[in-house]
Amino acid sequence: MAKNLLIVESPAKAKTIEGYLGKDFLVKSSYGHIRDLKKDDGAIEVDNDFKQHYEIPADKKQVVAELKKLAKEAEMIWLASDEDREGEAIAWHLYDSLGLKESNTKRIVFHEITKPAILKAIENPRTINYNLVNAQQARRVLDRLVGFELSPVLWKKVKPSLSAGRVQSVAVRLIVDREREINHFTAESAYKIIAIFSTGKVKEIFRAELPQRYANKEEAEQFLKDCIGASFKVNSLDTKPTKRNPAPPFTTSTLQQEASRKLGFSVSRTMTVAQKLYETGKITYMRTDSVNLSDTAIEAAEREINSAYGNKYHHKRTFKTKSAGAQEAHEAIRPTHFEWHSIDGDASEKRLYELIWKRAIASQMSEAQFEKTTAKINISTRKEDLTANGEVMKFDGFLKVYLESEDEESDAHLEDDNNAILPPLSVNQNLELVEMNATERFSRPPARYTEASLVKKLEELGIGRPSTYAPTISTIQNRGYVVREDREGKSRSYGVYTLKNDKIVNATKSEVTGTEKGKLFPTDIGAVVNDFLVEHFKDIVDFNFTASVEKQFDEIANGLKEWTKMLHNFYQPFHTEVEDTLKNADRASGERLLGTDPATGKNVYTRIGKFGPMVQIGEAEDEEKPRYASLLKAQSVETLTLKDALELFKLPFSLDDYEGKEVTVGVGRFGPYVKWGETFISLPKNEDPLMVNQERAIAIIQEKLHTDAPVAQYKNLPVTKGKGRFGPFIKWNDLYINIPVRYNFDNLSQQDIEELISAKMEKEANRYIQQWESDKIAIENGRWGPFIRFGKQMLKLGKNAATNQKFTAEDLAAISLEDVKKLITEQIPDAFEPKTKKVTKKAPAKKVVAKKK
Repeated sequence: MAKNLLIVESPAKAKTIEGYLGKDFLVKSSYGHIRDLKKDDGAIEVDNDFKQHYEIPADKKQVVAELKKLAKEAEMIWLASDEDREGEAIAWHLYDSLGLKESNTKRIVFHEITKPAILKAIENPRTINYNLVNAQQARRVLDRLVGFELSPVLWKKVKPSLSAGRVQSVAVRLIVDREREINHFTAESAYKIIAIFSTGKVKEIFRAELPQRYANKEEAEQFLKDCIGASFKVNSLDTKPTKRNPAPPFTTSTLQQEASRKLGFSVSRTMTVAQKLYETGKITYMRTDSVNLSDTAIEAAEREINSAYGNKYHHKRTFKTKSAGAQEAHEAIRPTHFEWHSIDGDASEKRLYELIWKRAIASQMSEAQFEKTTAKINISTRKEDLTANGEVMKFDGFLKVYLESEDEESDAHLEDDNNAILPPLSVNQNLELVEMNATERFSRPPARYTEASLVKKLEELGIGRPSTYAPTISTIQNRGYVVREDREGKSRSYGVYTLKNDKIVNATKSEVTGTEKGKLFPTDIGAVVNDFLVEHFKDIVDFNFTASVEKQFDEIANGLKEWTKMLHNFYQPFHTEVEDTLKNADRASGERLLGTDPATGKNVYTRIGKFGPMVQIGEAEDEEKPRYASLLKAQSVETLTLKDALELFKLPFSLDDYEGKEVTVGVGRFGPYVKWGETFISLPKNEDPLMVNQERAIAIIQEKLHTDAPVAQYKNLPVTKGKGRFGPFIKWNDLYINIPVRYNFDNLSQQDIEELISAKMEKEANRYIQQWESDKIAIENGRWGPFIRFGKQMLKLGKNAATNQKFTAEDLAAISLEDVKKLITEQIPDAFEPKTKKVTKKAPAKKVVAKKK
């Protein structure tokens, strides 16, 4: 048996480290946290200094049992989880749960998984840093209290099954506020003057711009008229050297931003891939807000730059971290070996590694040098000068390797105002006007957030830390408060006046504006929850307050603040707000009165209903029941107009029969559809159901028939294929079989189809231990062991009352339906009681009559 047991939190990390240590070391993984707060309300004793009660989840009990056994047999236990607060907490949970002793337990940390780093860490062990543990506990306890107390308020006052978190609520507020800025924005137009000049020599053509813009077309046209027959000459030339410096190496947030801009990665994907690169020893620790590089790294970068590019490309640089609360690892994200320009791995790993390598190596390279020339061009008939800029790169420096991207992209139709290079010019040189354009341009609203720009904003506000950005952004999307999606733009007309050969031509052109790709949009329920929290829990969604809480966590981590005192200061006023809101707040639905229905004179409302955003005509207490219609996916409660709302009541509508079957168009729970007989066919994304006519409906039906046509036969039954919510699938004998990525979905062979169906049938055969279809009850084999399926619910089995032990396979195969029902009623007492419809008498709503315009 090995003398030393070294415990890390991931199996990939364990495998890499095991290769660096000798036979005296056994390296094992805890698979992340081995315990967490209990799931019930008793997990935290608020009145007992926030004492916590932890439990080891069922799926971790075997891991803990094995580690306990190995720890007893080892002479020394080394806790080697990550060096941030989360990692320190894992080390403490291991120490406590495994019953370890201080005399033979050592804590080691390292920011890269290389042999020298691991051996150095073993030579310099320390004890568990309880300040870091307390900071993690404070965050965990505070976030649990906020979630557990705030969520029931939302269930009662907004909608069942909602939940809210501390940092997540602030992130949603940023996105909601930005969307409202955009909705209230009114674009203003102005005319931009750009002239194309020639020196008279072939190919010596360049552009110049008038610095000012004209607010109306009359002024712009007059400028062009004044330039008819005018002479143009170079009034002044100014040439000066400029330089550009490289960006610092990556922190967590800048890596997430740049991977989004350059690679199109989501924040969570970036962190997943970076974790793999770290655990396999290719990069340093990926959760950091430091831009520092170690002396060893700076020396290694210098050697590689001198070797690959030459001495003139090297420039030693040290960067200072701006973040006042900088913590986690104490070095930026960088390659562990600068001589590795690329690595083996999957495509995502290769691309992200290359990005990290380029950014780190560029940070130690020379500045890029340019020569910038500005020419002022005189117009004989006007007092204004046109300006032409040109830039020539004299030395590429760090740009040989890397150029940082920006968030705000220009509209596609806008060209770069700078010339790459100006032709040779001299003062008083006469120029020939080739063409002059006055083009109508529009002011632009603030840009919607991408995942990357949201991370940047959170960091600027001091909200969250490197380990929280990715979970925060994933959570707000998973909860349905925010969606990340592409949206099509709208066509917009703009005017262009062109002066050429002393003649002015006026034209109206069109452009597409407002196209969005991978942007974050608030959902209607996200906006309603945000408004409710802003009204009743101002601190929870206050940017400064949330940032101050983060600073207090930093103070706890540095031993400057007592963590339970911090929690008392937060919890008491928060708990009072919760009680007051439950008692006094009205329900929130985001209801808006849009106006009156011309046909009936009744009020038209839009709000969040039980099944999502909807429109209602009439009042709940009216003798005639109100009429309802669901909003289309692209519509919003906040921006819906009366006209658009009334259009929704035209759905569903009928078209002529096709091949003897009725054809209707409508909107259902899963969006707009064409119904042909009993078949529902979803409309393509962004297609307006109100625009579907007979011809289009037939085309959609025929496309569906073509898609559903059998692609093969298996055991004399047809096999069809399609694409659903969870990706591509084939269907055979009422079985839906998802297609793994290793198969070419567009070119499935007969062998592929037989393999897929056989594997699915085998899985289905092993799925049920017992099944009672008429009662909708089954005992199934699950990922974590057998469980009871009752309708759509999955219930734990618990212990066998006869043996007080877990159910064995033999027990479950022989158990009766009545005994299974008893197990179900233990968890759902009224599971088999007759369902009676509750009749609740609603208080009549205050009737509001829309004002007549």
